[in-house]
Amino acid sequence: MRFGLSEEQRLLQSSLTRLLEEHAPLDAVRDAAGSGAVAPVALTGALNELGLPGLLVPHNHGGLGLGMLDAALCAEALGASVAPAPFIAPWVMAPVAVRLGASPEQADEWLPAIAQGTMRFACAMSEHAGARSRGITRSGETLSGEALFALDTEGATDFLVADQDGGLHRVAATDAQMTTTRLTTVDRTRSYALLILEGALCDPLPNADLSVIQQTINAGRIAVAADTLGAAQAMLDKSVAYALEREQFGRVIGSFQAVKHMCAEMAAALEPCRAMVWHAAHAYDAMPDEGPLLCCHLKAHMAEVGKQVARTATEVHGGMGFTDLLGLHYWFKRIGVNRQTLGTPERAREEAGRLQGWVA
Repeated sequence: MRFGLSEEQRLLQSSLTRLLEEHAPLDAVRDAAGSGAVAPVALTGALNELGLPGLLVPHNHGGLGLGMLDAALCAEALGASVAPAPFIAPWVMAPVAVRLGASPEQADEWLPAIAQGTMRFACAMSEHAGARSRGITRSGETLSGEALFALDTEGATDFLVADQDGGLHRVAATDAQMTTTRLTTVDRTRSYALLILEGALCDPLPNADLSVIQQTINAGRIAVAADTLGAAQAMLDKSVAYALEREQFGRVIGSFQAVKHMCAEMAAALEPCRAMVWHAAHAYDAMPDEGPLLCCHLKAHMAEVGKQVARTATEVHGGMGFTDLLGLHYWFKRIGVNRQTLGTPERAREEAGRLQGWVA
């Protein structure tokens, strides 16, 4: 039994890391966040060439046919570079939802389009991970209502919208009966929106139900947690590098015991999370009975550790940690919004309790 990554998985992550170093340096992140134009064309094109859209699309539909662990490794690399690019909704959640919930005809049409990058889904399922609006109802072939915090909406060609009864539907982004209002969050590297549907024409996924929606959300939670892992590791690395070059009272601050303890505590809290991400991602594919519970634990724990690391890393940097010059705040904000995305830690713990029979 292997308890580590394969050579192919290491190569995938390192290839993506090198690509992001070239196409998503801090200046590119700063420009994208400042302009509000998430997903620069050059970056998206490079990710398409690497094959990320088809990561979870089966081979027989033109994809790479990889698993959730591979998706988690990519999400970690994207989080480490705080890349302003869509990933979780169009290339993780959407392929899972289509594979599980679509008809054979829909799958034959949509999955190859996802793999080729010509169909990019945003996902509006947050109401099943923490209701905040009046939700979506279906009447015949139309949908009406509100969906808050639709994910990865910038540049989307289609939306996967979940209704209150557990149905899942495709709605074209061009539908005149759907209004998309972009939401402003502290994290400008990812796009969220409020959807208002007033009789928007929908294409239902006939095999979708509440269990399919939950599996799709769980896939997204693994990617969010891995993204937080990458962002937190980047903040730790930056803190260590800064502590070894910043001088105070004639000494580098890394020689002070208090700073050493802060960096050591971050490392000690973060390192076990990597194994937790890998195990939850593996269990999602290989251990369906354990996977949902592990996803809940992972989402809750990674949110708490990410918050701790983000705060401590900023403190290590002192006043410079709050400036745009270092850009540390992009990782800080990414971790903060990830904490709320697809369910808060409190919501994840409640779901875990329910799965174990502790909550009615």
